[in-house]
Amino acid sequence: MRHLISPLDFTVEELDRLLDLAGDIESHPEKYAHACAGKKLATLFYEPSTRTRLSHEAAMLNLGGSVLGFSSADSSSAAKGESVADTIRMISCYADICAMRHPKEGAALVACEHSSIPVINAGDGGHQHPTQTLTDLLTIRSLKGRLDHMKIGLCGDLKFGRTVHSLINALVRYPGIEFVLISPEELRLPSYIRHDVLDKNNIPYEEVVRLEDALPELDLLYMTRVQKERFFNEEDYVRMKDFYILDAKKMAHAGPDMLVLHPLPRVNEISVEVDKDPRAAYFKQVQYGVYVRMALILTLLEIEV
Repeated sequence: MRHLISPLDFTVEELDRLLDLAGDIESHPEKYAHACAGKKLATLFYEPSTRTRLSHEAAMLNLGGSVLGFSSADSSSAAKGESVADTIRMISCYADICAMRHPKEGAALVACEHSSIPVINAGDGGHQHPTQTLTDLLTIRSLKGRLDHMKIGLCGDLKFGRTVHSLINALVRYPGIEFVLISPEELRLPSYIRHDVLDKNNIPYEEVVRLEDALPELDLLYMTRVQKERFFNEEDYVRMKDFYILDAKKMAHAGPDMLVLHPLPRVNEISVEVDKDPRAAYFKQVQYGVYVRMALILTLLEIEV
């Protein structure tokens, strides 16, 4: 039995197979419409989510399975003090696979240690968000045709952004990857990722503050929101939340083939006028998220079609 707690749980070869499967699902959805008939997915979401929870549920429904679960800690026995370990033991009696989001780093790892069904980490605090990373990889590969030899700009909240942390960990395994880290001083990428991931793997990167300075040289821009829920006080959040706003004027600095990705939700960091730009790929990203989660469910349940 396998779980997905980190993007590194799959080798590059296994990732390629997973993305190939997701591509086949996109091309031939009818082939997979009953692949999970009789199977149940439990969604255990201890903090708010729209895309991640609904895309997991849509993925299972598209495969002919069913879903059950809760969408906030307040509506579960966690409100009574039940531990993650006890919850997952109980859920293992009801479902065949589960997706869990939790505000505490490491919660998904605790769950998989006590689970008798596969566990998908749907985000644990500011740590990892591996299914978003799979979504990002599928989007990039589908639209760019490759996952190697690219200069990628990561912009916004690089300190708390778990999507950024997971994506870096995944992409450093491909040759020719360079990063431009675009953030204010207060939201810089944590030193342990710079040292333990980028430096350790000899990945070229530069840190800049101005988004305009980075845009002309990028193959891909990954925007993130400043996450209010990760800040300790309102004053710091208000000061940082509009530090970067990508608009049509800034997009004029970018190359004609640069893609703009965003894990969503967005607040103010991408102007709605950018939505019409053919380089804006963040809503396509949402659709790719369903395909890749369908492929992940099939892979973890060891179902071949």
